[in-house]
Amino acid sequence: MKEISIFIHTDDLKKVTEILRKYNVVGMSFYHIEGAGESKQEAIPEMVRSYMTGRTIIPEQHLAMHVQRTKVETFVLDSQVKQIVDDILNSLNPGTNAHGIIVIKDVADIFEIGTEQRGEAVLSK
Repeated sequence: MKEISIFIHTDDLKKVTEILRKYNVVGMSFYHIEGAGESKQEAIPEMVRSYMTGRTIIPEQHLAMHVQRTKVETFVLDSQVKQIVDDILNSLNPGTNAHGIIVIKDVADIFEIGTEQRGEAVLSK
């Protein structure tokens, strides 16, 4: 079993949800986050002492504003990982600048609270 964490633009949440449903993923969690990274910075208006100069600048990475993203977390069977990752990579603007990441982690076991189900039985409903 694997845990998949997907960091995406919020606008891409619907596409990711549709892909997970396509593979009958039982559940997912998502929440809005803020962060900074190596994403390309957009030009912003230059300001000097609160006056706009009419020029634009591209901020230095360490001065860049935090950006909003959505983090999706789910658990899947080992056999589903490659297909899900490939579908996400191919559907979210392939060939353009990087704008998110996918992290895959091994999961030793899963227990469903309130029932006696565990392991793959929890993910295969």
